[in-house]
Formats: sequence, structure tokens, C-alpha cells
Amino acid sequence: MTPGPYRLTLPDRRTTSVVFASPHSGSYYPKEFLGRSVLGEKAIRSSEDAFVDRLLDPVPGFGAPLLTAVAPRAFVDLNRAADELDPALIEGFRAPAHNPRVASGLGVVPRVVSGGRAIYAGKLPLHEVKARISDWWHPYHDRLQILMDESRLRFGQAILIDMHSMPHEALDAVTVPGRLRPEVVLGDRYGTSASAAIMEAVDAAFARAGLRTVRNMPFAGAYIAQAYGRPARAQHVVQIEIDRSLYMNEAEVRPNGNFTGFQRILSGVLSEIAMIGRAEDRLAAE
Repeated sequence: MTPGPYRLTLPDRRTTSVVFASPHSGSYYPKEFLGRSVLGEKAIRSSEDAFVDRLLDPVPGFGAPLLTAVAPRAFVDLNRAADELDPALIEGFRAPAHNPRVASGLGVVPRVVSGGRAIYAGKLPLHEVKARISDWWHPYHDRLQILMDESRLRFGQAILIDMHSMPHEALDAVTVPGRLRPEVVLGDRYGTSASAAIMEAVDAAFARAGLRTVRNMPFAGAYIAQAYGRPARAQHVVQIEIDRSLYMNEAEVRPNGNFTGFQRILSGVLSEIAMIGRAEDRLAAE
């Protein structure tokens, strides 16, 4: 049986304006998709934010909804716009303008996984690409917008924590010699997708847990941060990228011996982040 296009876990009582989401942790690989791919099982999962949804399991207990993807990023990328279509992948399609993400093979239906490895031997028909967007992309984003609208209506603001993971080597370029390596990248599109106060509060929650952060480099936030981050309308998005080596064996795509301990540490951070959106805390500050 084909699962639904997303998983939504609601708290018993919604007590915070924060919404947690994981658009890249989907691990349902349709048989037809695997049959068309030229990649092996581990290679095709290299773009997946594996186990991020499991790391987020505790957040409904903090009064926040949790929205996670079902389909994997290699099948349809929920952190791309629906019109980021790749002419190098789609039969008979011509792109109207240059898009760097699409040009690199990372459109809404990707042509490659991490490392630039091609997913398919040939092209896909346009109707198949449109079906993935209709069946998987739109339902996820429709639900995400509903959750954000509900938060704004109930609490006067909405804060989306858009959770991702990154390969350990992704931080090589931003690691300063002689200093400890960062472990978490916080992205707010250089101050445009979230207020400075919310960004500071999220950063402080990680710091209190002993996790080292950097901001916006090398990941400032992609489509979701750009599309949903509207601080002037009390709608904020912070993208969080976590070093995969903290909790998983990247080569084998499985949790490592640190998984439970790291989930416990992260749970404390997420609990603090949920408190940022508590109505009573906001009222007390006003």
C-alpha cells in the first residue's frame, strides 16, 4: 500500500507557535522509482536526511506539531519550488530562465544525488514529473501552510523550524584552523526569513547544550525559508542543518552508537525552541 504524502503528528494540546518539519527525511522509495534508477541502495539514499524524523519524535510532547516527508528527496524535493523543473531531465521541456539549483541537477525532481551522481540513465516524461509534484509536493506544502496559518491565528506568530542534516565534510570550508569544528548550521537567509530575536534564541538553545553553531554558511536556507519566511508578517523560518556524524554512520546509512545520547541532547534543545513560541512567554515579554 502506498503511504500518504506526509506524516503529521499533532500534540495533545498545541501550546506553542513553533512548527517543526523535516522535508528531506522521507524514506519511502517506490519500486518503480528504484527500478528506473541506476544507483544502488546506499548511493540513492545519500541525499536523504536519514533519521532526522526520528530525532524529532519528541517534539509533539512539547506542544508543537511535527510534519515530516514520506517520499525521499531523490524522488521529489520538497525544499524546491514546484516550477524548478530540469530540462536536462524532462523529455521535451525547455526552461524559461537559468536557475543555478536546476542547472546543477537539484530541481524539484532531482537529476542527481549528492556528489553529482546521476539517478537515471535517461530522461523522464513530463507527465511523470508533474504527477510527483501533484501527489507529493502540493499536499506537503498545503499542510505546512495550514499549520503556519493556525499558529498565526492562535498565537499571533508562526515559527517554522525546518530541520535538515548535512554530510560531515560539508563544514570543511567553514572550519577555521585552530578552532573547534562547528556542528550545526543555522540559516535565516542572512536575516530575511526570521527575526533577529528568534535567531538569537535558537542559537542560544544550541549553545546551552554544548553544540557549536555557525550561521548561513554554507547553508542559508533554500525554497522553504524563502517562501515561508515573512518576519514582517510574524511568520519566521529558521533552517537547521545538523552534522550527520553526530548520530549516524554515513557510509552505512544507519544510526551509530551515539544516536540515543544525541537525541536526548537535541530533545532538550528542541524543548527550549518550543518555549520561544509559548503564548504566555510572549505575553509576559510584551
